[in-house]
Amino acid sequence: MAKAKKTRPFNADVFLHTGDGNRTVEKYRKNQKVFSQGEPADSVFFIQDGEVKVSVVSEQGEDAVVALHSKGEFFGEGCLTGQPLRLATVTAMTECVITRVEKAAMVRTLRDEPKFSELFMSYLLARNARVEEDLVDQLFNSSEKRLARVLLLMANIGKPAKPEPLLAKISQETLADMIGTTRARVSTFMNKFRKLGFIEYNGNLEVHSSLLNVVLHDNPRLWGQEE
Repeated sequence: MAKAKKTRPFNADVFLHTGDGNRTVEKYRKNQKVFSQGEPADSVFFIQDGEVKVSVVSEQGEDAVVALHSKGEFFGEGCLTGQPLRLATVTAMTECVITRVEKAAMVRTLRDEPKFSELFMSYLLARNARVEEDLVDQLFNSSEKRLARVLLLMANIGKPAKPEPLLAKISQETLADMIGTTRARVSTFMNKFRKLGFIEYNGNLEVHSSLLNVVLHDNPRLWGQEE
């Protein structure tokens, strides 16, 4: 009798880091677009290495950065909810290695592999919590505190992941778009943070955990209450 063919147990790490049929692994140059607003939404992406930004353009032509994603994160998952077209443009901020998973393959894996489904659901829940925090931040905090929070999140400070104080170069225009203020005000805040020893410029931007003081404490004489 022929022996039954053994199937290898599913490995989420292998699935997300290798190409195979409905998955492809691509390298992107800095400033290269991964996809553009209005293109067909037909796949989910996973960042193996690097950082990307998500931006949208309004009907009036105004551009805004709405999110940053880094190593170990997904993006483009809107296609799983029936979204026919991309609602935003995703651009590489650094050299990136990104896995593209076709929608059908992603749906099938989520259905058939409970561990992967749990991993993906945990990510979505964390993303949802982050969006809610961003909304509260935008509504109730000063632009200076919003900038401090963005820098801390980018550096993983205050999060379970290991802090990564050296960040990819990000323009002050991008930071201004993210927190809803002007580049001039971002420049003012960054200079203040540097003078207080919260950040350093050494070719790249280094963020210190002491910057948490700006977010956790409300001292008008030190931070100001700019809107």
